[in-house]
This record gives sequence, C-alpha cells and structure tokens, in this order.
Amino acid sequence: PVLAEAAGKILSDLADRSGLVLRGPVRLERRTRSELEEYLEFKLDQELAEDRAELLAESYWLLGLLPPDFELRAALKELYLEQVAGFYDPDSTTLFVLADQPESLLEPLLAHELVHAIQDQSTDLDAITDRRLGNDRQAAAQAAIEGHATLVMFEFLLERQQSETMDLTTIPNFTDQVRPSLEAARTQSPALASAPLVLQESLLFPYLGGVTFVEELWKREKGRPPPFGVRLPQSTEQVLHPERFLEGVRDVPEEIELSVGMGWRTLYEDTLGELEIGILLETFGEDRGGAAGWGGDRYALLESEDGERALAWFTVWDSETGRDSFIETLSPHLPSYPSGVELSVMDVGGLPGMRLLIGGTPDVTASIPGR
Repeated sequence: PVLAEAAGKILSDLADRSGLVLRGPVRLERRTRSELEEYLEFKLDQELAEDRAELLAESYWLLGLLPPDFELRAALKELYLEQVAGFYDPDSTTLFVLADQPESLLEPLLAHELVHAIQDQSTDLDAITDRRLGNDRQAAAQAAIEGHATLVMFEFLLERQQSETMDLTTIPNFTDQVRPSLEAARTQSPALASAPLVLQESLLFPYLGGVTFVEELWKREKGRPPPFGVRLPQSTEQVLHPERFLEGVRDVPEEIELSVGMGWRTLYEDTLGELEIGILLETFGEDRGGAAGWGGDRYALLESEDGERALAWFTVWDSETGRDSFIETLSPHLPSYPSGVELSVMDVGGLPGMRLLIGGTPDVTASIPGR
C-alpha cells in the first residue's frame, strides 16, 4: 500500500514530463535482497549464459578490454547487487522495489523507475534492447531509455526541492551540471570502482551519454518527444554526437558480415562501436577521440580444428584519414596484446577498412551486403 500510494501521487506528472501517454496503472511489488539475487541469476542465465559469458570475456581479453580469465558473470552480478535498489521488469510489467529501502528514498527511486514503466506501455523495451541486435545497438537503445528516465527524474526532484515549475530544457548546459553526481558512482561504489573500465562504462554510459542525448533532443524539438521510434539512436556514435544525429546526419553504421575459411569455426561474434573502441584506446592510455569517424565494425572469436583460438576484428571508417589516424594511435600498443598480432589496411565494401588478427592466421574476409 505504501508503494501504491507513493506511485499514484506522481505517475501522471511523470507521464506528462516524459512526453508519453499513460495507458494504465503500474504494478508494484517489494522484493528482498535474496529474491533480487535469484532474479539476477535468472536474468544472467537468460541474457548471458555461462558459455556465452566465457566467450565474450575471452574476446574482450584478446581485444585488450579485459584482463585474462576474467569472471564476467560474477563481476556483473556483484555490480548489480551493489547498484540496484529497484527495477522495472518488462517481462512481468512490474516495478520491483527492494524491501530494505527506507521510505525517504522511495520517491527518487520511483521517479526514475516509473518512467520505465510508462515507456514500456508505448515502446517494447525488450525488443529495442534485444541482444540479437548487437552490442553497440543495444547500448545505444539503453542510453535512450535510461537518459530519458534520468532527465525526467532530475526535473521532477528539482521542482520538488525548489517548489516552483521547472523545465530543464531552459537551463544552459544542464547535463554538465549533473554529470559530477552521476560520475560519483564510479569512485563511491567499491565494486564499480574496482571494475575494468569497459564494465564501468557499460553501467554509466546509459545515464551519462543518455542524458546528454535526450537533453539535446528536447532542446531542438518542442513537445518533449521521447527518444523512441524514428528518434531512437541506432549506435553509440549517434548518442555520442547527438547534434549530428538530430540535424539529420544519421550516419547509420555499416553492417559487416564475416566469412571464415576452411579449418576454422566461429565461436562468438559481435560489434564494439565507437563507444567501446574509444574505451579500448583509453585502456591503452590514449584519447577516446581517436575512435571518431568509426563507420562500423565486427569481430569474431574463432577456433581451429586443433583447438587453436584466434580473434579477427574488422572496422570501416568514414574516411581514410579517420582510419589511418586510428591505426597510428593503436599501433604502438600492438606488442601488449596477449598473442601474435597482424594488422592490415584494406578496403571493405569499397570503404576504408582495417583488419586485426590476434592469436593466429585464420582465413577471414569481410563484406558489406549491398556494396
């Protein structure tokens, strides 16, 4: 009853601020910490099964994003247990709040999670974050979802604090003002502070990058349009550069297909995207800006008939200048890779491209359908 009463007081207000139509009530339930742990185990089994987690961790180790033999599922579970106080579950269309949350923190928690419930009444959140869409596209959709909810939450809470009507789109550089409070989680949360950079960013980017994207959207278009449908970003590049995306320069990433020759099979494949390529550069001590000009990528973890493992990574770029600049930045760090490395400059589908082979010499080629 406490949850229902608290949600009932603010639900219509949050819907108005979000630019979405409230189509029905939201179911709320409490869960214990042990129940949260069971739920996280279930979701990890559903979305990142043990064998897939091991292949992903090995791929990221070969690429230079994770340390060797990294226990990815255990690290993610620890991070989620540390960070989660409540969550909206699209599968059951229910908002769950942990039973140990003090009543004083209910309103801020509900002000964020109820927006997800409202979003899900208009947009299939599971569909736009389906892992089959690829890592980079998933991250972009997650940024739209979390940035939208975070911006609505901040505006709602500020209006409550200041007791006057608040419109964040009228505040210059609002995102820059709230960024320190969002960044604080990086050092204040022990599990997050000790996690590799790529895992830190997987949790923080949807909020940091997403708020910037949605704020830019609302400043450019009247009526607080939600960042879904035609406004849903298709890549982290579009989230990182919202001004280009919202001006009509969609710069949709190229879909690369890999073909593997005789004697090898593909164990796992996916994309990195501009965000994670930038994180890779930062992991090596370089500036993330070196990933600008990314046009698409695809990597594959491969295994030979005799059990040898290798990774092939192809990228395409908007220009030869962007590609060559990236190669110049990455090349000094090739000796630090865990196995033998071969870097080749090439065209992929008529676009400036690059291939990085790590750990073997499989016969792998890349193409872009339609080119």
